[in-house]
Amino acid sequence: MISTTGSDAILARMMTFHPKIIDLTLDRVHRLLAALDHPERRLPPVIHLAGTNGKGSTQAMIRAGLEAGGDAVHAYTSPHLARFHERIRLAGELISEPALTALLDECVAANGADTITFFEITTCAAFLAFSRVKADWTLLEVGLGGRLDATNVVEKPALTIITPVSIDHQQYLGETLPEIAAEKAGIIKRGVPCVVGPQEEAGLAVIEARAARLGAPLFVHGQHWHVWEERGRLVFQDERGLMDLPLPNLPGPHQVQNAGAAIAALRALGRDEAACEAAVTRAFWPARMQRLRTGPLAASAPEVELWLDGGHNPAGGEAVAATLARMPPRETHLICGMLNTKDVRGYMRPLAPHAAWLWAVSIPGEPNTLPAEVTRDAAREAGMVAKAAGSVADALAAITQANPQARVLICGSLYLAGQVLKDNG
Repeated sequence: MISTTGSDAILARMMTFHPKIIDLTLDRVHRLLAALDHPERRLPPVIHLAGTNGKGSTQAMIRAGLEAGGDAVHAYTSPHLARFHERIRLAGELISEPALTALLDECVAANGADTITFFEITTCAAFLAFSRVKADWTLLEVGLGGRLDATNVVEKPALTIITPVSIDHQQYLGETLPEIAAEKAGIIKRGVPCVVGPQEEAGLAVIEARAARLGAPLFVHGQHWHVWEERGRLVFQDERGLMDLPLPNLPGPHQVQNAGAAIAALRALGRDEAACEAAVTRAFWPARMQRLRTGPLAASAPEVELWLDGGHNPAGGEAVAATLARMPPRETHLICGMLNTKDVRGYMRPLAPHAAWLWAVSIPGEPNTLPAEVTRDAAREAGMVAKAAGSVADALAAITQANPQARVLICGSLYLAGQVLKDNG
């Protein structure tokens, strides 16, 4: 029976099923999947992605490449931006409200009174959905880490991918890069090929050691495949030859390495150059240096060049800084809101040379938001001129009054990005 309460009410109730938002273990997931008759064993071939940065963009490019050849692709991502439905894409389409509500009801009933985290039970719901709708592939993005992530229950994926690993989520994954890389490398399975994006040496050594123990063939950036930008084109080379492709339609120089991982994955799956070109020209991934041209927020500042990005760790800050450095000169203001779990100064430091001002905001409705005043003070310590504002709209109004033709980047958190997309329609 479909619930009359709707998915939002069920999702809100699911948040109360475990006292911790994050509690990394696979025991509860295995228990619920068994109660659901193991949907994870009936999925279309799985491509499993882990990494600190670039997972979502790489997945979007792989999906674009596979779908260009006529394949139907399931995709699981997190977190969502505006609506939970974004997390579950069934054969190319976002899950419908009736289907999601029915699945959530079914999972709640199967789970009973047992404790389980929000991410765990919703991941089980995604597996249930994927097992019942015909498709050619299933793309699974790790939520956090890899080894103990709820997605890491598929025993024999077709391919695994590890995008760049850097320092983030230390409270869950370890303080050092090798410790974090070990958690990400936990998705590598015996005998299953693994595509590895650009890595620092300490992280790569850990990934290579696990792959060697499990006999998993590796396709490593800088060894088995190379990607670079040359004369406004993307050049990819591996043992099968060289491809000259357009630059990724997703903005930013960091998307070249994400495209390289996506192309390496498509090549490992036997796809042709047309699929690889579609991967770099047809992918869409919101809140990754996304230009906002329509909606109430954009309409309130018609001459402003308005951008949105959800990057939130030092590597994300470096990627955004590199993107800003390549844009035509224009007075640039940041509207920034961040969580109290992030390395705020590490994120801001590379951005400081590119910002005339930073306007700090709190993230609406987010219990772990940094107060705007704390974010402002961190920006000042990172070398920026900074003020606190009551909201994104207030900050944008102040910027527009001072310079109606400024470049404005709203940044610092996917949660802030999601709120902006929701408010902007």
